[in-house]
Amino acid sequence: MLLTATDLSKSHGARELFRGVCMSVAEGDRIGLIGPNGAGKSTLLRMLASREEPDDGSLQCARGTVTVYIPQRESFAQGVTARQAATAAALPCARCHGDPHEAEVLAAVILGKIGFDDERMDRPLEKLSGGWQKRAAIACGLAAAGGSPDLLLLDEPTNHLDVEGIEWLERFLTKGAADIHATSAVFVTHDRVFLERVATKVGELSRAYPGGLFVADGNFSEFLRRKSEFLEGQARMEATLANEVRIDNAWLGRGAQARRTKAKGRIEDSAERRDQLASLQERNTAAASGGARVDFTASGRRTRKLIAAHGIAKSMGGRLLFRELDLELVNGQCLGLMGSNGSGKTTLLRVLMGDLQADAGTVVRADPEPRVVFLSQARIELPPQTLLRDAISPHGEKVRFRGGEMHITAWSRRFLFKDDQLLQSVGQLSGGELARAHIARMMLEPADVLVLDEPTNDLDLPTLAVLEESIEDFPGGVLLVTHDRAMLERLAEKIIVLGSPDGIPSAVTSLDQALRALSAFEKANAASELAASTRPSNTDGAKSVSTPSKKKLNYNEQREFDAMEANIAKAEAEVTKLDKKVNEPGLLSNHAAYSKACAELGAAHARVAALYARWAELEAKRG
Repeated sequence: MLLTATDLSKSHGARELFRGVCMSVAEGDRIGLIGPNGAGKSTLLRMLASREEPDDGSLQCARGTVTVYIPQRESFAQGVTARQAATAAALPCARCHGDPHEAEVLAAVILGKIGFDDERMDRPLEKLSGGWQKRAAIACGLAAAGGSPDLLLLDEPTNHLDVEGIEWLERFLTKGAADIHATSAVFVTHDRVFLERVATKVGELSRAYPGGLFVADGNFSEFLRRKSEFLEGQARMEATLANEVRIDNAWLGRGAQARRTKAKGRIEDSAERRDQLASLQERNTAAASGGARVDFTASGRRTRKLIAAHGIAKSMGGRLLFRELDLELVNGQCLGLMGSNGSGKTTLLRVLMGDLQADAGTVVRADPEPRVVFLSQARIELPPQTLLRDAISPHGEKVRFRGGEMHITAWSRRFLFKDDQLLQSVGQLSGGELARAHIARMMLEPADVLVLDEPTNDLDLPTLAVLEESIEDFPGGVLLVTHDRAMLERLAEKIIVLGSPDGIPSAVTSLDQALRALSAFEKANAASELAASTRPSNTDGAKSVSTPSKKKLNYNEQREFDAMEANIAKAEAEVTKLDKKVNEPGLLSNHAAYSKACAELGAAHARVAALYARWAELEAKRG
């Protein structure tokens, strides 16, 4: 057993987060930790990492266990690059022994496996997207452990990662990457697909359970089944115990004369049953509380077509983000936007809302202008010093909602806030609480269009389920940017996929189609970058200008081009086959065979890259 936690308890001031939590982590475990916002998941994870002391209880860790903790938000010094940060993290590890050269080599290897190219490794981290900063934080954690920690602790690892990054993390946690891997992992997440694909156990931290934690073996679907069985049994136990207490009450009500002849033990048993019933009622009430009550208010306008874009294009910083894009948003429709970090999703939202002008094409909004309610990914609409009461009720102690009026305390409880939190500043709220505060503010504004940029970040699963239901029931139009694959699959009628090398987005009607398009864009971009890096410079020293040749393909080139897709599919199948071979457990014990298999896998990846590069070259020659 790598780690054992016994009877952990923690309070913040007068507020008790959890009490009596017990859990263990064995080799090979991948434990997903879920629970309501404010239950103490991040606190518990810091305790497992020995970053925070429990009020009571103990932690025991196997001797020599190397533990890496990746917090929800990592801060890097201004101007530092990913290479510099990972090298500094690697320097003190046992694998490098303080050797700067060894540390830099290890850092480059880890960053490369995580997806960094040389240019991105040497760019200041503050200039990278949140997703790449998250990858850099993971790289630094791995580097600090020499690449292979025994226990990896991750707090909301999928926040800010794009779909490509999330899928990379899934592969890394389940398969590793040659000598870069984690023996076991515990991660706090609300990404349901991630839990389904990665977790070997799922634990929920909640007052609904004895000891505050319920752990079930298996993935997320198995957890939900076993949780339902447990809570049903707990509810039946309450009903049985309540009936016994009613009988006790009737007996006790007969008066002192009758009770003098009864056994003293029965009175003591009755008191114990009352205590057990009170505890069960408290747990079952917690289990039934669910998430925040989300219900967006529509304006009631009857105009069907809200926004129409025709042939729009936009470049930022000299880089083409999208072109020739047509779309329509109508009442009752949810339009999803998908793409890698930096592909232009937020920029497209701003163009559609009129905050930015398109470089080409037209955007037509209904007359009068649709009323838009916006939830940004950065959650910057509420200044940190704003009190929660002013943030969720800007017009005083009373809140007007759907024609009725309620006091601010009732309104705040709807979003699972405690009364004493109303005097807290929003800067003191957790990520999930801040997201709920924004949603509470949004619900006060009648809307024709909801613009939701990564709305699921930091939300707990019960609130996430209620949010999905509210979006589904909203009669207006919804523009949804999210990396939550389960939400896109449920809500989006159409998905616009950005990130194509030629800038032309793909419009699809299912998540599977969107993921295939995204994968194709990523491979084509990689091939284009490889072709550009290998293209010779002009002999006069001037920069090479990439201009497509007007020359047609000759007979042999045309045959090569026609067979290219089939050849790429064959080469990728070989990569998949060799990848499985490399990850066979028995192969690790045979060093020579393992080295040979890794070399074959590397050569297969090179063949795929070369084929994509050649495909791009032939495409360019066709003009």
